[in-house]
Amino acid sequence: MNQYFYSLGKKLVHKISDFNYELNQKSDAKKRLKNVELVNGKTNPKFIKLSEEYAKDVLGWRGYAYWLYVYSAMSGTFKEGWIPDNYYFKVVEPSIKGDYAKVASLKGFTNKLLNSNAFPDIVYYVNQLYYSPDYKIIRENNIKDVLFKNTDVVVFKLDNSLQGRDIYFFNKTSFDLKSIKLLGNGVFQNYIEQHPFFSEFMPNSVATLRITTVLDNDNNASVRASFLRIGRKKDTHVNATTDIIIAVDIQSGVLDKYGYIDHWKVIDKHPDTDILFENKRIPNFNKCISTALELQKRMPFVRCIGWDMVIDKNDEVKIMEWNGSHNDIKFCEAKQGPCFKDLGWENLWRKDK
Repeated sequence: MNQYFYSLGKKLVHKISDFNYELNQKSDAKKRLKNVELVNGKTNPKFIKLSEEYAKDVLGWRGYAYWLYVYSAMSGTFKEGWIPDNYYFKVVEPSIKGDYAKVASLKGFTNKLLNSNAFPDIVYYVNQLYYSPDYKIIRENNIKDVLFKNTDVVVFKLDNSLQGRDIYFFNKTSFDLKSIKLLGNGVFQNYIEQHPFFSEFMPNSVATLRITTVLDNDNNASVRASFLRIGRKKDTHVNATTDIIIAVDIQSGVLDKYGYIDHWKVIDKHPDTDILFENKRIPNFNKCISTALELQKRMPFVRCIGWDMVIDKNDEVKIMEWNGSHNDIKFCEAKQGPCFKDLGWENLWRKDK
């Protein structure tokens, strides 16, 4: 009897969580649709109908249609093969990643799993101990010397940090062992001085390049989408609530003419510096692509990853983090999609039918 009520309670919690998730998704999609339509005009009713039919007949539920409305409004047409954001989260991620995606949130595993010097990791703080990137213990009385040996500023990112939250900056004066213990597990990274290309847009925060890779069922890695995230004047780092997103052509590394802020309000230049986006080319973009592909092959159980990269002042590619779960695809699908049409993801919901 106790097991029955436990199972019943678990199902109820899941239903409530799913209801709240869909409520937030719908609200988010409506805000973006409104902003896109302010520029592009009302979405053609024909595309609305096609979105609803595709969501129901191909993806199995009409509730996936509202992201297809947004994609259609952005593209000015309807395209078969699009993956709605909520379908990706509820159906695709559990099918092609499962719980393996969660390891990306545990910063201390990064070097153990990916074994790459592209990550600017200096020290891992895990369960009250400090570790070097090769997992040797560093004593507390030596930690400050290790952290600030080659840099004046370090960045501390907590496990499970995302969207620019739970990120802290320390210099040698402000660093405090007690503060770290209160914050919890995470990784210390060198502060990256970005390439002048990005500082032209905004020097106050380090711009990040997102590259999305996939592994198909034959274990072939490919790049499917890319966008640049730039901070605002008041930001110390790129933050999901204030950042500017610009699509990047995955063949050439050239920025799109338009950027987007605050639920996809469209702009053609940085609002703080007046630097135009059009025809600007990401430096060392080919190296970014090859690095992402190489690392995707090292993580075969997580078959779609978002890599957040920085190109430093020496033209070197650095990876700030890898996003195994919740690696936002909605902007890519709206601007560059369908990005995943050949992978059969639209059929994943049928596997248990």
